[in-house]
Amino acid sequence: MSWDYLLVQVTNGAVIGVIYALIAVGVTLIFSILKIVNFAHGDLYMLGGYCAYYVIEYGGVPPLAAMVVAMAALFLGAMILERLMLTPLYSDATERKDEYGLIVTFGLAYFLRNTAVIAFGPFPLKPPSFIPGVQRIGNVIVTNDRLVAGGVGVALIVGLLYFMKRTIWGQALDAVSQSRDAAAIVGINAQRFNSFAFGFGAALAAAAGALVAPIFSLAPDMGVLPNIHAYVIVILGGMGSVGGSIIAGLLLGESENLFTAFFPDPTRAFAYTNAFGVLVLMVFLIFRPQGLFGRRHLRME
Repeated sequence: MSWDYLLVQVTNGAVIGVIYALIAVGVTLIFSILKIVNFAHGDLYMLGGYCAYYVIEYGGVPPLAAMVVAMAALFLGAMILERLMLTPLYSDATERKDEYGLIVTFGLAYFLRNTAVIAFGPFPLKPPSFIPGVQRIGNVIVTNDRLVAGGVGVALIVGLLYFMKRTIWGQALDAVSQSRDAAAIVGINAQRFNSFAFGFGAALAAAAGALVAPIFSLAPDMGVLPNIHAYVIVILGGMGSVGGSIIAGLLLGESENLFTAFFPDPTRAFAYTNAFGVLVLMVFLIFRPQGLFGRRHLRME
């Protein structure tokens, strides 16, 4: 195969990897602060895509502005859901907090997915392109939508890293993730940051859904596979590591895309893509069980 074909696949893999990283970073933030795995995260990603679609359709808003609206809507909506459904996590009366968080978010995922079928219908929807057309560099052709999605995704990731390292709120989030008791001693309200982390993670998922919608299409079950990918990435990067999730997301996106492109039987390549991601996880954990930048997991007590 030609170098041009390889370059196209690497570019496509990088775009998908950025989307994976945005979703996985949200899962990582919620896990770091609330100490639970959010099984509804993929469905928040789905809602973000639909929210952007309807803002464009009925509000006449440009696609990138619609993404910002979707992020804000999911941020507020997720904070409300966290207050309504996850408050028992912070009560001493709840003994099995991990199991409670798992059951509640798993049930929320099914509720959101089935509600989406009723509200949006079972048929795929596709918003307009960010910028119609393609870019040609020699024999390499890449759609503008993929370039915009990749560029905006990278900008969001860079902004997230700046927020986490250079702002007071980001440092407070990191403090709560390391020790809730120590954070409380210095005056940080841990419960407030629980809501903030859940909303922030949902906003990142919404951005990913809005970015991917013009490339593929929207469907009520579109969050199922990205959810699985997110868990694979979080484990690969190291539970609780934002930087590890970003790197692992890019690696998984590239490896899956190249596997699909160069698999000997093209008719079966897509069917094996998800299995390949799990295989990468299994092999990696044999040599580094804690992931790339993993740290010890703390239960919420």
